[in-house]
Amino acid sequence: MDLPQNRFKAALKAGKQQIGLWNIIGGSMAPEALAGAGFDWVVIDTEHSPTDVPDVLTALQAMGNHPETSPVVRPAWNDPVTIKRILDFGAQTILVPYVQTREEAEAAVAATRYPPEGMRGVAGGTRASGYSRIKGYHAKANEQICLLVQVETVEALSRIEEIATTPGVDGVFIGPADLATSMGFPGDPNHPDVRKTIEAAITVLAALGVPAGILTLDRAFARRCIELGTTFTAVGTDIGLLVSAADALAADFKG
Repeated sequence: MDLPQNRFKAALKAGKQQIGLWNIIGGSMAPEALAGAGFDWVVIDTEHSPTDVPDVLTALQAMGNHPETSPVVRPAWNDPVTIKRILDFGAQTILVPYVQTREEAEAAVAATRYPPEGMRGVAGGTRASGYSRIKGYHAKANEQICLLVQVETVEALSRIEEIATTPGVDGVFIGPADLATSMGFPGDPNHPDVRKTIEAAITVLAALGVPAGILTLDRAFARRCIELGTTFTAVGTDIGLLVSAADALAADFKG
């Protein structure tokens, strides 16, 4: 049994645009259904959703029916214990929220790597190792792990270059909602000043050669971000799609 190759990480290295979607609805049915839609990646979110760490396992198993779509798991925090469990479940790409400094980025790298590169705990019989059927898993796993870190405050953006160039960081995700709040525009990620700041950050990351990512529900702005250089671009959330479709259907029949 061979170690699965991380298609998402390979695509980022090749500079190939990856279009994604956010999974907020808990359980295994939603991520399985989303994975069959044709997106390149789907985030299994445990930060702002009812999905808890054990639920990640069933979500990954469900998405396994659609290997063309890469699961990306967002832990609730930059916590090595939580990250260790998620990796043992078989996640190969981790999106760590609220990284403010290079030191925090280094901590995230350490949490996702086995020694000597990091501090990930070693266990046998995990799903990640094919229940011990992948020979040499622990010696090879690091190379297939993809670490994305989120910068989502004014302070983090002031340090974006040092965070982005931290060895082991594979991409930087800009969080519009928290950034807007940090800038004094709570609930308004589409404010012109916020958008200008996001555009500037994407330009910096593109110049550094570091993959940049974002989530925006505004299709025109998503295309603008792609033009500027994002290479992993999330364009919607499952709950957003559900609510908008439900509202439209109700309005169609009830006026």
